[in-house]
Amino acid sequence: MRTMDGITHRIWLAMAGKKSPWGSGTDKGSGDGESGSGDSDSDSGDKTRGPRNPWLPPGSGGTGGRRSPNIEDIFKNRGPEGPRRSGGGGPGGPNFRFPQRPGGKSWFPVAVAAIVAVLILATSVHLVGPQQQGVVKTLGNFTRTLDPGLNFSAPFPIESVEVEDVQGVRTERIPGGDSQVKLILTGDQNLVDLSYIVRWNISDLAAFKFNVVDPIETVKEAAEAAMRASVAETQLDETFSGQGRAAIELDVRERMQQTLDSYRAGVRVLGVEIEKADPPAQVVDAFRDVQVAEQNADANRNQARGYAQQVLAQAQGEAEAFDKVYAEYRLAPEVTRQRLYYETMERVLSQTPKTIVETDNVTPYLPLPEIRRRAQQSQAQPSTTVTAPEGQ
Repeated sequence: MRTMDGITHRIWLAMAGKKSPWGSGTDKGSGDGESGSGDSDSDSGDKTRGPRNPWLPPGSGGTGGRRSPNIEDIFKNRGPEGPRRSGGGGPGGPNFRFPQRPGGKSWFPVAVAAIVAVLILATSVHLVGPQQQGVVKTLGNFTRTLDPGLNFSAPFPIESVEVEDVQGVRTERIPGGDSQVKLILTGDQNLVDLSYIVRWNISDLAAFKFNVVDPIETVKEAAEAAMRASVAETQLDETFSGQGRAAIELDVRERMQQTLDSYRAGVRVLGVEIEKADPPAQVVDAFRDVQVAEQNADANRNQARGYAQQVLAQAQGEAEAFDKVYAEYRLAPEVTRQRLYYETMERVLSQTPKTIVETDNVTPYLPLPEIRRRAQQSQAQPSTTVTAPEGQ
C-alpha cells in the first residue's frame, strides 16, 4: 500500500511540473519532486514534506508549517472597503478622503449648509393658486390663512402649510355605487328608491379643516338626513313628477345648509339633483298594476264628470225654458194653458196608433201608422215578407 502511494505521488508531480500550485514537497524548494518521496515511515516527522496548500497565505508553507485554512484568510483582502492597508487611511481603515477646498478646509460643512438652505427655501415659500387658499399651522396650531399669490412662512417644522381648492365644485353621489339601493319612506307610507347628487364647495377653509373631523362624510350624512326628512313630507306620486322633484331638491338644499351651518363646517351647498326615483325592485310589477288601476279609475272618474256636466247642462236648459214659459203664463194664463194642452196632445198622439170611432157604429179603418211601420221594417230586412192586417 505504501509503495502504491509513492508511485501515485510521482505521477501527479510529473503531470503538474515545476509550476504546480501544490509545490514540490522538498525541504529546499527544488523542482525535482522526487527527492522528498522517500519512505513514509522515515519522513513522517518532516513538516515540509508533501504538497503545499494553495489556500494558505504566502510564505506559510515554508516557515510556519502547514495549518488548517481559516475563513479570515480568504476574506482578508476582500469586501466593500477593498484591500486593507497599513498606510493611508489608517491601519485597517479605508483609504478615502473627502475633497478639500483650496484653503485646505473640508467641503462637508458647505454641503450641509446648502442642503439646509434648500429645505428652508422649499418650506418657506408657497405659491397659492387663484382658486385656492392655504392654512398655516404654527407648531400644530392654526394661526392664519394664505390668500392666492406668493406667500411666505417660517420653515418646517416651525410652521406647516396646507393648500386646498376652495372654489372648485365638488360632487358627492348618494348612494356611492350604481348597484346600491337607497330606500326612503314617503309621506303616504310607500318606499321609493332614490339616488341623487350633491354639489358643494368650501366657504371657510379654517372651519372646514378644524371644526369637523371628516368634512366629506359630514356632507354625505347631512344630505341623507335632509333627503329623508323632505321625502317623508311628500306623496309618492309627487316624487315621480318633475314639479315634485324640483320642490324636494330645493327643500333638501335648504335643510342641508342649515345643518352644516349649525356644525360650522365651512361648506356651501350649491345644489341637489335627483337622478333616479323608482319603486323598489321587489314590487315593480305590483306597482305597475297599481298604476294601471289608478289610470283606469281616473278615466272612469273623468267619464262620470262629463256625464254629470251633460245632465246638469240639460237640466239647466229645461229650467230656463220653464222659466220663460212661466213668464208668458203670468201674462196670459188661458192662452198659455190652451197652447200647452195642444202641444202636449200633439206630442203624445204623434207617437201612438190612432183609431177613429163614429158615434153611431164602428167604421173599419186603414191602420196607416202600422203599415208605415211595417214598411220601414221590410226595407231594413228585405227577406222578411210583410202581410197587411185585415180591416175590421
